[in-house]
Amino acid sequence: MSETISGRKKGISGSTLEMIAVVTMLIDHTAAGVLSRYLTMYGMQSVGDSNPYDTLYIGYMIMRMIGRLAFPIYCFLLVEGFVHTKSVPKYACRLLIFAILSEVPFDLLFNGTVLEFEYQNVFFTLWIGLMVMWAYRWIQEKLLMGKVLKLFLYALVLLAGMVLARVLRTDYDAVGVLAILVLYLLRYKKSFQIIGGCAMFLWEVTAPLAFLPIAFYNGKRGWKLKYFFYLFYPVHLALLYLLCMALGISGYEV
Repeated sequence: MSETISGRKKGISGSTLEMIAVVTMLIDHTAAGVLSRYLTMYGMQSVGDSNPYDTLYIGYMIMRMIGRLAFPIYCFLLVEGFVHTKSVPKYACRLLIFAILSEVPFDLLFNGTVLEFEYQNVFFTLWIGLMVMWAYRWIQEKLLMGKVLKLFLYALVLLAGMVLARVLRTDYDAVGVLAILVLYLLRYKKSFQIIGGCAMFLWEVTAPLAFLPIAFYNGKRGWKLKYFFYLFYPVHLALLYLLCMALGISGYEV
């Protein structure tokens, strides 16, 4: 989902970061969409329900903790994509299109239904975050007014984005939108951006670890596999649900 600039520096490229996010997300969704159904079968949806030291339960928890690294990386790459893209409207359209395309496989895997509106996929969160950054930059560059009024408009834009994410019940909802804007505002100083990002994700025990590879980001785009990363999201969700069907567990709740 990133559209980063090219360079000659050593370190981790945008595509490498995105591959890390893809792998950790796959691990997370395998646990959340597949292993969780087995946990439902065995009646182990929380520590108090059964033996918390069961191998399956421990594996599930470890995989979910690994998966917490994905979203902070996607938020960082979204900021990079916004800053360096040649066309924000096209970028926004791509995100929205894949958000819509991903909703059916997302609902099938995590809700067992073709379509429901209680919880929406993370592409919607990223799209809202992009729109908030876009509005923020427009206010900053285009409107000639006092600082106090601009601050009010900035706050209003952020509030609108957070409320929209909350109303739509998107993955990571309002906190995700806020985290995206924080990473955008602190982008000029890498150390501040990393500290701010870690602070935004302290509520997820392992999520701040995502900023270790981010710290080595070198500003290069890397492999030109943009649409692979877009397509991976809905395709892997669909494949995981098909796996659940093949295993005969698709009827169990996650």
